[in-house]
Amino acid sequence: MTPVSSHSPHGQSSLRTVQVLGGGNAGSSAHVRSLASGLVARGVRVTVCAPVEADHLYDFTGAGAEHVHVPRSSDPGSVAALRAACADADLVHAHGLHASFRAVLALSGRRTPLVVTWHDRAHAEGARAHLVRLLERRVVKAASVVLGSTSALVDRARRTGARDARLAAVALPVPRRAVTHDDPDRLRPKVRAELGATGRPLLIAVGSLERHRGYDVLLDASCAWRRLDPVPLVVIAGEGTLRADLQRRIEDEGLPVRLIGRRDDVTELLAAADIALLSSSWESRSVLAQEALHARVPLVATDVGGMAELVGDAAELVPYGNAKALADAVVRLLGDPERQELLKERGVRQVATWPTEDETVAQVLSVYDELTQPQPMI
Repeated sequence: MTPVSSHSPHGQSSLRTVQVLGGGNAGSSAHVRSLASGLVARGVRVTVCAPVEADHLYDFTGAGAEHVHVPRSSDPGSVAALRAACADADLVHAHGLHASFRAVLALSGRRTPLVVTWHDRAHAEGARAHLVRLLERRVVKAASVVLGSTSALVDRARRTGARDARLAAVALPVPRRAVTHDDPDRLRPKVRAELGATGRPLLIAVGSLERHRGYDVLLDASCAWRRLDPVPLVVIAGEGTLRADLQRRIEDEGLPVRLIGRRDDVTELLAAADIALLSSSWESRSVLAQEALHARVPLVATDVGGMAELVGDAAELVPYGNAKALADAVVRLLGDPERQELLKERGVRQVATWPTEDETVAQVLSVYDELTQPQPMI
């Protein structure tokens, strides 16, 4: 690999980059934290522009970066704050559609290179979907390079007008929280007891309670699991606008499902689970899918977006919106311990194919060098 440099185009000081986050979902925020740590270790000066609560959660300053509070896009002062923060940047790297659009506005009239990473597709319907397409077009045409976390996102960027779109190396960052010293064999029954899953299979789903997560289909599937003995318990960790509707349906139909709200112990939840579930209408590099394979937990997921590319043959994939297919896949897996072990072993092999954090930083640095090093005179 060609060595990368952390010097500015003038060779007088370290390269100064600004990383821009919007609201920052868990995947993109963890990625920026990991990226900041790796860049700083290689002599790059990093400023992370994000809401202050994101720094509290992901500790960008603890990674050696400077944090500048930039309010969410709904705040009228966000673009002005971002423009000031980018004033002496050699390069700006924005993550996600809304952060990228604000970066485009903030850099208007400047020649600062802009790198954009699409970690996921923006979810929108109706008139809002049209607005999203307009924002995407504006962003990709202004960006020097668009990095997509999946091939589908790279293709989408090219179709939208990107002049340079590439597949990003995006590692699953190692959790920063201290590893528990509890014996895993003791922790598992403790977590299962707390969730009410003693003596019955535990199925875990994690994600915001929003329409694109497909939880209506998951609840449909859970009807079939009531016929099993013992009846599996489905636990959904997350918050969102559909909570009241989902809770009402769970109670009205007596479904074996619990909503436990947003949790910061997903690693422990997964370690206690028999199966991890993903019922979404779209996924890119799903953090839950990656964590499930890391934790050797069998995964049943919808075959959408970049899921097949991510997990290969290490998960049971079913069509989106097909409650029967989802229910049947879980029933078969619960009744087939050999299949469960096979998926666990395949998961270990699949994890080994994913990029490491060092490889992710190296790719990003090579892109930065392309955009900031002086071009040879012809």
